[in-house]
Amino acid sequence: MKGHRNLLAAMRAGEELTSREEVLLIAQLALPAIVAQLSSIIMQYIDASMVGQLGATDSAAIGLVSSTTWLIGGICTSACMGFAVLIAHRIGAGEEKEARNVVKIGLLVALAISIVFSAFCVIFSGKIPVWLGGDAKVAPRASQYFLIYAAALPAMQMMYSTAGIVEASGNMKLPSILGILECALDVVFNLVFIFPTRKVNGITVFGFGMEIRGAALGTALAEIVAAVTGLIYVLKISKVLRPRAGERMRDVKLTIKRAFRISIPSAIESLIMGGAQVVSTTIVAPLGAISIAANSFAVTAESLCYMPGYGIQSAAVTLIGQCYGAKRHELTRKLGFLTTLCGIVVMSAAGVLMYIFAPQMIGILTPNKVIRDLGTEVLRIEAFAEPMFGASIVASGVFRGTGDTLSSMIRNIISMWGVRIPMAAVLSGRLGLRGVWIAMCTELIIRGILFLTHLAGGRWDRVKE
Repeated sequence: MKGHRNLLAAMRAGEELTSREEVLLIAQLALPAIVAQLSSIIMQYIDASMVGQLGATDSAAIGLVSSTTWLIGGICTSACMGFAVLIAHRIGAGEEKEARNVVKIGLLVALAISIVFSAFCVIFSGKIPVWLGGDAKVAPRASQYFLIYAAALPAMQMMYSTAGIVEASGNMKLPSILGILECALDVVFNLVFIFPTRKVNGITVFGFGMEIRGAALGTALAEIVAAVTGLIYVLKISKVLRPRAGERMRDVKLTIKRAFRISIPSAIESLIMGGAQVVSTTIVAPLGAISIAANSFAVTAESLCYMPGYGIQSAAVTLIGQCYGAKRHELTRKLGFLTTLCGIVVMSAAGVLMYIFAPQMIGILTPNKVIRDLGTEVLRIEAFAEPMFGASIVASGVFRGTGDTLSSMIRNIISMWGVRIPMAAVLSGRLGLRGVWIAMCTELIIRGILFLTHLAGGRWDRVKE
């Protein structure tokens, strides 16, 4: 049986793939990416669960700034996305020297952006929780968490950048391994930094007792280790990506222009969508600490179900990007439909499991019965949206693989701001947190329909760099 590297090489060389080989190629690319995504969510589970033991105030503090951290994470991902897509195109076209040139430019640009962004977020770390509507108890704790998160942004950016670059080359396993490493280190660092020195089964376990600051610091240190490891692989180990002696950077302005043509719509999308998440947080904040904590835990729990979709999305970007670079337009379109169908099937199964095991998923995160009951209820509302959510997630990866990020931006903005925000604003006053999640479920179904329509009829496979 052919390995996924051989199948990728065969695809790039113009060889015909059987239907079985096409499905196998998607699976072999997607499975490591799914593991990487799941390890990231497990890390969030760990943070939320450990902080949950500190009480509802600290849980609400992290929940208060979570929408802002998603916004920042989305912008950091967008900053390196365009370069990763160009790398996939160059490798698909057999232009490895050009791919290495994009690697160097992309890493430097991403690092510069993250440093500026980090400085801005550090400066306003004390203001943001207040702007989000945090009360006198929650806001100071949220500021402590966000300050450390903001200071570690360059490490997170390098982690995202190296993962995207390596995935674009067709190596989906290393980001998965790094994700597992980061998750394991996060457990260790959290145990040391969050809790004080204590006795566990008669054994003294050392700890700094930093509480919510320890959760942020543990995550930051885990990200630093993952980022350094990824950079070592890209710059020193990878046969395809590592710089060669005498290969100087060239066409810098043109490369940045091409990458930003892909990245800017995605960055605008992240900004506007993240802004919508922030607005959603301000809608939830007046509902009280219980609703804030339940909302945060439910979002973390749901992410276990939609992360497989994002894993398939990562595979779609690599697969479609290389296929598009090889100028196999008919196969590009076929694989676009096939990967999206895989996303719908996987996310449908995840939605069923989420509905059944919602109490257990929330129960892991908090011992508070009131928070558990409310979190379970809203999580079951969201389960009905998972199939169409999967369609939008994977289809956006398909479009991204060809460089068509504008269509995704338009559809996400229309659905979020045209449906979710106004609906949530109205229903929250009548149904509380349940109304916010009914609005979310409705919007995600509409979003999936919009993406499937473009997949079927749009010219996303004919985009020029």
